[in-house]
Order: sequence, then C-alpha cells, then structure tokens
Amino acid sequence: MSGTQAIRAIQAVTDPVARPEARTTGTSTGTGASTATDTSTGTGTRRAAVKPDTGARTEAAAGVITDARARIDDLDGRIIGLVQERMAVSAVIQRERIGSGGRRVNLSREMEVLEHYRGQLGRPGTALAMTLLELCRGRI
Repeated sequence: MSGTQAIRAIQAVTDPVARPEARTTGTSTGTGASTATDTSTGTGTRRAAVKPDTGARTEAAAGVITDARARIDDLDGRIIGLVQERMAVSAVIQRERIGSGGRRVNLSREMEVLEHYRGQLGRPGTALAMTLLELCRGRI
C-alpha cells in the first residue's frame, strides 16, 4: 500500500461524512463525549462537553478521534504481537545458522529487508527496518 493509499484508507475510517454514525445528532455518541445543558442562557441550548484529551473542539470530532484512537490501539497491539512473532522466528533462524557453523548475522539478507521496507514506506521505512532487525538479532 502506498503512502497515498494509506492516507485514503485512514480518511475513509475517520471521515464523519463517510461514517454516518460519527455525525452529530445532538445526543451523546457513546464515544466518551457528552452533552450538557447550558443553563447560563436560560434557553436550555445543548452544547458539547468535549472530551479534553482528544484536542477536539466539537463532539463529532471528539467521537471520530476516540474511535480512530481505539482502532490505532488495536492495530498497535497486533503490530507488537507480529514483532514478537518475528523475533521468535528470527531466533530459530539464528540458532540454525550458528548451529550449522554459519555467522549470527546474514548481511545480504538484512540488506534485502532494508530495501523492502524502504521501497514500501520510503526513507522512514529504513529506520523501521533497522529497529526490527535490532530487536530480532540484537546489536551488531
């Protein structure tokens, strides 16, 4: 997925126009944002008591942010699990390579991994791959 495709996918998830359940209806969205009655005007006008940790200024935006953050938390948990799985697989590879008389690190394979991440994610992908390699094989 290219960077542009990733941005479009994120927008599709977080765009309140694309997600009717995120639109403001004057009632609580069940996302942690709430409403309150403004008694200072005596009109009973409802105003949003926006969830402060979202940085949003409207109830609708707070709801979208809260939903998107929950999705990110879920994705982060899955990413961490995948990294842990990658570490375990890498340990098997290292054990077999060393057990057969080879070196602990295969630099040509690491270069393939770095190139793959850079090709998919650009320059920041290289930094991500370096971090993954260090987590999986240790420091060189």
